Amino acid sequence: MNKVLLLTIVLAVFVIVGCAAPAPTATPVPPPPTAPPAQPTAAAPQPTATIPPPKCDKLDGMPEVKAGELGSPDKPIVITLVPSGDVPTITKAGNAVADCLGKLTGLSFKTEVGTSYAASIEAMGAGKAQAGFLNTFSAILAQEKYGAVPVLVALRTYKGKLENYYQGQIIANKASGVKTLAELKGKTFCFVDPNSTSGYIIPRIVLKANGIDPDKDLKATQNAGSHDNVAIAVYKGDCDAGATFVDVRTDSNPIKQNYPDILDKVDVISISDNVPNDGLQVIKELDPKLTDAMVKGLLFIGEDAGGKAMLRNLYSYRGLAKIDATFYDAFRKYLESAGVNPSDLVQ
Repeated sequence: MNKVLLLTIVLAVFVIVGCAAPAPTATPVPPPPTAPPAQPTAAAPQPTATIPPPKCDKLDGMPEVKAGELGSPDKPIVITLVPSGDVPTITKAGNAVADCLGKLTGLSFKTEVGTSYAASIEAMGAGKAQAGFLNTFSAILAQEKYGAVPVLVALRTYKGKLENYYQGQIIANKASGVKTLAELKGKTFCFVDPNSTSGYIIPRIVLKANGIDPDKDLKATQNAGSHDNVAIAVYKGDCDAGATFVDVRTDSNPIKQNYPDILDKVDVISISDNVPNDGLQVIKELDPKLTDAMVKGLLFIGEDAGGKAMLRNLYSYRGLAKIDATFYDAFRKYLESAGVNPSDLVQ
C-alpha cells in the first residue's frame, strides 16, 4: 500500500510539473508588427531643412555691354573680398554670388579674395577691382584714400532683429584665468588684421580706455589674419585672449563644426559699442548704370531664400540695404574722438 501510494504521489508531481512548466515558454508574445518601423520618423525633418536653389533669372532693365567693355565676358567686373573669415568658404560663396549676379544682370563678374585687408583696398585703388565687400574700417580707408563709394550695407540678426550694425568682443581662454580687461596685463593677445575694425581698431581703443597699453602692457601680440583664426588661437591656448566680432563662436560655420566645445573653453570678457556693418563699395569711376545693376541684383539675392543662403556663407549676411556716401561719417568722427584718424593711416 505504501509503495502504491508513493508511486501515485510521484506520478502526480510529474503531471503537475509537466503541465505547469510549458506555460511560460509555449506562448511567447511576438512584438506587434507596427512597433519596429520607428525609423521613418527620424528622417522626417530633412525636407524642411532643404534650401531651395537661388533664383537667378535675368532681371528687367539691365544694361547691355559690348565685347571688350567692362562687364563683358572678356572684361568682367572684379569684386574684391576681404579675408575676414575662412578663406575657402569665402571663396566658394563669393563665386556663387558672382555667378548668380551675372545671370541676374547679364553682366560678367569675378571675385577675388585679398591676401590681406589692405590688399583689397589697394586692388580698388589700382583699378584691379571695381567693387569690394570691405569691412568697416577698410571701407573708410578706401573712401579716404581713393574716393570709394559705399552703396550697400550688410544686415545681420542681432538680438533678434535685423540690424545694420554689430559689436566687437574680447574673448579669453578659460584656462588663462583672465576674466576682466585688467587681467590682460602680461598676457598674450591675438588681433585680426591692422585694418580690422572689431578685430584691431576698436579693441585697441577699448584696451587704452581701460588703462592697458596694447604696445607695452601685453606680453606678446600677433595678427592672426581672420576672426576665425583668432577664435581658434584662443581656443587652443596659443593666445590667452583675442578680439573678434560678436559672436564668431556661434556665427562661423567652420568654428561650430570643428570646435563644437568652444563655448565651454572660451569666454567673452568685454563687448564694444555699436559699429556700423560692412558692405559693398564701388570705385568712383564705375559707370553708374553698372553700379545700379549690381545693386539691384544683390538686393534681389538678399531677398531670395536661396540667395540669402549664399550671403550667409559669404560673411554671415542676412540681407543688404542701400546706403549713401555719408553712412560711415558718424563712425569716422567717433574714431577721431578716440584718437584714431583714418587720414593719418593713409599712405
